[in-house]
Amino acid sequence: MANIMEMAAEIIAAHASTTPMSKDELIAELNEVHAALSALEKGEAVEAAEAEATEEAPAVSRKKAFGKDKIYCMICGKGFKTLSRHLKTSHDMTANEYRKQFDIPRSQSLAAKNYSESRRQMAVDRGLADNLAKARAAKKKK
Repeated sequence: MANIMEMAAEIIAAHASTTPMSKDELIAELNEVHAALSALEKGEAVEAAEAEATEEAPAVSRKKAFGKDKIYCMICGKGFKTLSRHLKTSHDMTANEYRKQFDIPRSQSLAAKNYSESRRQMAVDRGLADNLAKARAAKKKK
């Protein structure tokens, strides 16, 4: 049977293979998993309250979360172009639940400003607005 450190290392290796992590994040997570496995081996209860407390306090301030090139998750602090997919896969949360938890207005986009602008420009270049206007006019004639 593998010892606790080997089990913790395997768990962290599996997580790190799917999630980009810095060296400091790997070490911190290894320490947390090792402590949890040690507590379980001793028959002690693992504190789930710590995880709930970290969810309440944002990892990143709202001002820093909404940048030009990246938008940072206020739960885990990781940066993305858009948050919707990350919230669903990593935190099993919808965008509305996220907005409610951190009191973010509906008018605030959950995508980086540069990303939104590049997508808007691509739509303009392809003439999608013109196509939409033509489709609406055709539908109105029917």
